[in-house]
Amino acid sequence: MLMQMFKKTKNLHLERSYRAPLETVWQAWTEPDMLRQWWGPEKTFVPECEIDLEVGGKVYIVMEAGEAMGKYQGTRWPMAGTFTRIEEPSRLTYDARSWTEGDEEGSTIQHTNDVTLTENDGMTVVHLHVTITDIGPKAKMAAFGMKWGYKAQLDKLEKYLSTR
Repeated sequence: MLMQMFKKTKNLHLERSYRAPLETVWQAWTEPDMLRQWWGPEKTFVPECEIDLEVGGKVYIVMEAGEAMGKYQGTRWPMAGTFTRIEEPSRLTYDARSWTEGDEEGSTIQHTNDVTLTENDGMTVVHLHVTITDIGPKAKMAAFGMKWGYKAQLDKLEKYLSTR
């Protein structure tokens, strides 16, 4: 059953509202120093983050498991991608691949992320649409957990924005 779920394209849709100006939320997604403060679920941190914010430009983010992740501490999950659409400050689309460092061939997940920001009554709404197009043979469970990971990441964004 689980194997059958990943033979087709998988779509994830998430929406979250933040009490923050649109421009601040845009910067949180596009400025490396801000992005590394909230990217990834709890117990992870971002030691590397590069963003070349132009169509055809690169995005490269490395998530690393912190001490609180026990036996996974030090595990690194890079994501490398290319921006395909930038409509500042409201839309950002990039094609990417994510993997577990040391097993790129078996653990790679190919995905397209489309982030749309809208502002309404002092709130910024983030619509995140992720299309998973290919899952490596050792990445099935990671792909299955991506929705949880994105939800946790958006929770961290809320905490980060509340301190700004």
